Amino acid sequence: MPQHFDTLAIHAGQPNDPETGSITFPIYQTSTFAQDAPGETKGYCYARTENPNREALERLLGALEGAKHGRCFASGLAAANACIMLLKAGDHVVASKDIYGGAYRAFSKVFSNFGMEFTFVDPVDLTAMAAAFKPNTTMLWLETPSNPKLAITDIAAACAIAKKHGALTVCDNTFATPYLQRPLDLGVDIVLHSTTKYLNGHGDVISGALLTNNDELAQRLHFLQNTLGGVPGPQDCFLIMRGIKTLSLRMDRHCENARAVAEFLAAHPKVETVYFPGLTTHVNHDVAKKQMRDFGGMVSAELKCSVADAKAFASRTKLFTLAESLGVVKSLLCHPASMTHASVEPEVRRKHGLSDGLIRLSVGIEHKDDIIDDLRVALEQVPS
Repeated sequence: MPQHFDTLAIHAGQPNDPETGSITFPIYQTSTFAQDAPGETKGYCYARTENPNREALERLLGALEGAKHGRCFASGLAAANACIMLLKAGDHVVASKDIYGGAYRAFSKVFSNFGMEFTFVDPVDLTAMAAAFKPNTTMLWLETPSNPKLAITDIAAACAIAKKHGALTVCDNTFATPYLQRPLDLGVDIVLHSTTKYLNGHGDVISGALLTNNDELAQRLHFLQNTLGGVPGPQDCFLIMRGIKTLSLRMDRHCENARAVAEFLAAHPKVETVYFPGLTTHVNHDVAKKQMRDFGGMVSAELKCSVADAKAFASRTKLFTLAESLGVVKSLLCHPASMTHASVEPEVRRKHGLSDGLIRLSVGIEHKDDIIDDLRVALEQVPS
């Protein structure tokens, strides 16, 4: 098996079709499979349990993350939910306070009703993270770079804390992708992806995935995947595999453009703060430099204006589309407080340092000069 990422992205888990010679892995658009005799199959029985396209995608993602096992789900949140369902009533989870709003909503408003406890901590402050562990802590939940303030957690150091307490570590690697960061190599037990984002890259799929090297965890996750039924369809898996073929090329351009945008915004008089791990002024820049190949395609910023003016700015761009989601070839802009993190209570947002004036940019792969010009024109209309 080839070892280079670019080659694996094209070949791993998806051989040419032996029956027809097709160089594109076929789509097995079926709900069930014929059996030779009751209980005797050719490897597949029912598409919720297993499907060749999902199996191929799981092998591909495993190769890219350096994982023995992959499990794909109907969304990133479905994957996150499967992780939490590894736990039981009475278990305690230490989680980053700066995480995707949908994950916070599931933790605080759903799973907390089943007797699970969640403590949200500063993902940069390892002392505070360690202090949050209790005798019943069974999981550490990381998201790095985080959504939406791009906080960077020292993954290896955080894993060491979790292992000291006998807890599993889960790391959401959606923003970085396996091209920029491989958390399993740093001690993480389970890596999570919203494959909706950069892995697919074209804004036409909702899906998620979990990767692990732990055989027992893989078996338990497969049981949950099959039993609860939150699986992606074959067409979704096909589209994600197609997107992954150009992942490294796209991520290189995303990173280049995001750096240019971050530097432009950092020098602009109407911008208060820029959050981008590639800036030397970013907290834990050195950690990001150590554990990432590059710094990603996401940039967040606080403008020197009122919340109302920040919202007006978010609706004023022409090239950036005001929309949920991220990680697609087209530049997207988001106002987290009213969009991706609207489910987080205002007082919790403030406590976690997420202001109502924060703007999150998913920098696309258009020409960087056009991207910056779009932001420059929109900023000109922000009151001084």
